[in-house]
Amino acid sequence: MQNRKKILTTCAFPYANGSLHIGHILEHIQADIWVRFNRMIGNEIYFICADDSHGTPIMIKAKKNKISPEKMVFLFYKEHKNDLSKFNISYDNYYLTHSKENYRFCKLIYKLLKRKKLIFSKYISQFYDCKINMFLSDRLIQGKCPECNSEKQYSDNCNICGANYCSTDVINPISILSKSVPIIKKSKHLFFDLPKFEKFLKKWIHSGVLKKENLRKVSEWFKNGLKPWDISRDAPYFGFKIPNEKEKYFYVWLDAPIGYLSTFKNLCDKKEKIFFSEFWDVNSKSEIYQFIGKDVIYFHSLFWPAILHGINLKKPTKLFVHGHVTLNGEKMSKSNGFVIKAKTYLKYCDSDFLRYYFSMKISSCAKDIDFSLSDFMNKVNSNIINKIVNLASRSSSFIDKYFEGYLSYKIENYELYCKFTSLKEKINKYFQSNNISFIIYEIIKLAELANQYFNKKSPWKLTEESKDKRNKLHEISSMGINMFYIIMIYLKPILPNLSKKTEDFLNISLKWENINKPLLYPHLINKFKPLCNRITKSQINYIKRESTIK
Repeated sequence: MQNRKKILTTCAFPYANGSLHIGHILEHIQADIWVRFNRMIGNEIYFICADDSHGTPIMIKAKKNKISPEKMVFLFYKEHKNDLSKFNISYDNYYLTHSKENYRFCKLIYKLLKRKKLIFSKYISQFYDCKINMFLSDRLIQGKCPECNSEKQYSDNCNICGANYCSTDVINPISILSKSVPIIKKSKHLFFDLPKFEKFLKKWIHSGVLKKENLRKVSEWFKNGLKPWDISRDAPYFGFKIPNEKEKYFYVWLDAPIGYLSTFKNLCDKKEKIFFSEFWDVNSKSEIYQFIGKDVIYFHSLFWPAILHGINLKKPTKLFVHGHVTLNGEKMSKSNGFVIKAKTYLKYCDSDFLRYYFSMKISSCAKDIDFSLSDFMNKVNSNIINKIVNLASRSSSFIDKYFEGYLSYKIENYELYCKFTSLKEKINKYFQSNNISFIIYEIIKLAELANQYFNKKSPWKLTEESKDKRNKLHEISSMGINMFYIIMIYLKPILPNLSKKTEDFLNISLKWENINKPLLYPHLINKFKPLCNRITKSQINYIKRESTIK
């Protein structure tokens, strides 16, 4: 067993103003697979997330729905937590940023940064809506991106090219609230002095925390020099009030990443023997891994590590950056008329199946992942049902009928068995580097090899009463069970539902350290029951119907 590591893993926080769709679920599945594998090999790992619970969109939606923002974020928090648990996302703590712990951290960090002269104030030009007499925060303005000219972009950053810019730089601005053209007015804002961290950040991003493709993107932001970061917003705003400032609130992108600290502190307070300083102290030997989408890399690779450096806390060990989920090659959005909500998917399909389908496409690169319902159905039925589960069904039928559930005394083909076990280190490496699609490729090759072996040996021809044939039948069938057993050990972090049913069927836990220990007599397996069912066209049609927005 390798040296036991202490690891903290986080996902970016879902925003508490709407239901989750399968695009949101990708990141949580990706991180959960990585976490489950690290637990499996014996690392001490904690997995946290929270709902991002502040900002203008929440304030506007709550007003529209005639409820308080506090009530709305709590309702979405409960919904998100429930959806994620049904996808078997194994969080040690799922919290929300609208919490007393997070406000304490925000005030403390603000105080520390201010004491170090890393925060300053200045008057800025800001959009103001004369029709409704209020300053307009970033999410209340839409216009053309000043970098790539994409239409309908918010005034703080572009969802298309990822650029971050001054709000008044947006081209042809329109107020989302009144649909009028806003004027520009002066307002005092507070700034975090990001340029002071340029030297540190250049060194940090080259420390191995980012993949090369992400590093190239982040490096582009240094070309024109880093700019101070506006950390304040004018009232009305749903968020935390800034101490000793009149009608000023912390910008959501300040308090959201601070939520990583407060959510972990909340876990430490609830559990014994988990100590905050062992993970966040600047000299800690623990490791911190953060899973994020490519659209928030700017905040996580510049602002967040700069804040941590400014208050002398540990920076992330690695950022795993993923792409978006597209549907049949197009962005999943209401405007495109089709969104598969998490709860719609769960209504009709096993959560393992989406975990598997995403795993076929997950790699350490930040490429977009395309989701096709027809391909999803075909891949799940062909690979999980026909190649993997069917291997267990075929093998166990003979074990149950002729040998009362007992496996054979020896492995029928030791050379083939070693082909399965010899992939252990390669698959370990793929799990650690987050190249899950490579694991699926290797596993399907194993499943195909196992079925070829079974077909070639034709055990159904050995059911006669002769002792030699019966012994051979026993060994071949047991070999099939052992190949299935190894495949399922490799798949355990990916398919928790199927793994639990497999453990019940095989009468043994799926443990990484047992890969080289075959199941032999007197091991007894239970009578086979269907481990999962095929996806039908009617299930797919129901999902399509309930996901179409008219």
